[in-house]
Amino acid sequence: MTGICIQTSGLTKRFRRQTAVQGLDLQVERGQSFGFLGPNGSGKSTTIRMLLGLVRPSEGSAAIFGHDVRRHGLAARARVGAMVETPAFYGSMSGRDNLRLFGRLSGSVTQSDIEESLRIVGLSARADDRVKAYSHGMKQRLGIASALTPRPDLVILDEPTNGLDPEGVSEVRGLIRSLTSQHGMTVFLSSHLLHEVEQVCTHVAMISRGRVISRGAVPEILGAGQVEFEVDRASEAADLLSRQDGVTVLWVDGSRFALSAQQGAIAGLNRLLVEQGFNVSAIEGRRQSLEDFYLKVMREEKA
Repeated sequence: MTGICIQTSGLTKRFRRQTAVQGLDLQVERGQSFGFLGPNGSGKSTTIRMLLGLVRPSEGSAAIFGHDVRRHGLAARARVGAMVETPAFYGSMSGRDNLRLFGRLSGSVTQSDIEESLRIVGLSARADDRVKAYSHGMKQRLGIASALTPRPDLVILDEPTNGLDPEGVSEVRGLIRSLTSQHGMTVFLSSHLLHEVEQVCTHVAMISRGRVISRGAVPEILGAGQVEFEVDRASEAADLLSRQDGVTVLWVDGSRFALSAQQGAIAGLNRLLVEQGFNVSAIEGRRQSLEDFYLKVMREEKA
């Protein structure tokens, strides 16, 4: 089933003299696991709060499943589950009772919904234990369970791995994967852990100072890798290749230089150097990671 889950147009939020989000245009389609990335203070949390109706936009619009968040907030959020920052639960109550309490507040959650959410996050066996006995990772999973109890089509998670140890991060990573692959949900994920986002998300958008500065499908973004050449007359060789489409020279040092290019283009670049009389001694390729790409985009933004 196709369709647009989240659509923003010119979404803007100002707090007095400070602009937190500026003209944000986003589109998240059904079935995607969408990573929302950016440094602290870039506007990620403010954007999520506007989507959930917790913060009123100054300008622009946001729609969820075609319903305008400002004018039809209840309809927009009817199919949404969310966990924003660290979830707060009653420590003296069990995990199951906490979900029952929050379910009553929403008014549309059944006991079977609660049991299914506990099963999905792997807490069925500990559901009757008091939350104060839960580890931090278990509390995070209970927070995700709370977001899942309304049986949402869209799940919004703000830093779901915050404060977790490596084992907890791995557990949440597998859980997020299962939401899309096994349960047909769309996930909108804000996280600082780029390695985890790379393994979980199909699409990403990067924002800085409240503006989208890069977006796309993860395989397309990571298609370009870093390649190092060892060659005589390295500066001349680097200059020649820098004039080719899709090639960016990163550095030149002695007889070596590095460039960013699509992996499929490397053989052709090598052939060009040989045809132009350069002696190529070595070529070493390295797949670009999401962290590599993110840091590159942020450096360009600062420059």
